[in-house]
Amino acid sequence: MVLERFRIDGQVAIVTGAGRGIGAASALALAEAGADIVLAARTKDQLDAVAEQVRAHGRRAVVVPTDVNENANVEALVATAVEELGGVDIVVNNAGGTAPRPFLDTSAGFIERSFHFNVTTAFVLTKAAVPVMLERGGGSVVNISSAIGRLRDRGFVAYGTAKGALSHMTRLMAADLAPKIRVNGIAVGSIATSALETVLTDDDIRNQMIDGTPLKRLGEPDDIALGVLYLSSPASSFITGKLFEIDGGLEEANLALGLPDL
Repeated sequence: MVLERFRIDGQVAIVTGAGRGIGAASALALAEAGADIVLAARTKDQLDAVAEQVRAHGRRAVVVPTDVNENANVEALVATAVEELGGVDIVVNNAGGTAPRPFLDTSAGFIERSFHFNVTTAFVLTKAAVPVMLERGGGSVVNISSAIGRLRDRGFVAYGTAKGALSHMTRLMAADLAPKIRVNGIAVGSIATSALETVLTDDDIRNQMIDGTPLKRLGEPDDIALGVLYLSSPASSFITGKLFEIDGGLEEANLALGLPDL
């Protein structure tokens, strides 16, 4: 009976940034638990590969190559889910990311683009999905944030500020959408994905990050995907407005960029 509460049979999930890494792993976890998936990202070949794996679990997959920085594209994902799969029950706002940059090299435009990519996209998709989710009795939203949204380090004024905003927007949206729609987030630590390609191919940097992580390893995409499944499923039905810190125990940044004093 306990494991049955992690089942989401017949539900429909939209996952952004689903072509690789955390997004792909999350989509596959949801599919294995019974959901049909709308897969959104920029690279069709990557989405097609994930869709093939979703279908291997006996679930339906809809591939939508798109740039989520365009608000109209994000809103269209909901229409696609309704047309192709019958509705929306779960939204995973995973698309995002911003490269570190020294403070004096960070422009106002860079801050604004980071905020749009990491925060506005999640807002737009959630707002578009809410009416459809309500028609089906409710649902769950999971926002993928970052540990740097609560920690500090040089070079992350754009990305860290945006993820801090996403984390708090999660709490605020949860208040707005309760009791029918739950909204939670995951503040991820250092996860071994293509976003950390430099780390994964440089033993010195990789070891520094591992040494700076209390659990002495980098995270895997499945570590986050399991959290996404939990927060999407009836197993977490008494949880909303919370940020799960799946980060190996980080309480401080685990990789110094070596940016000098001004």
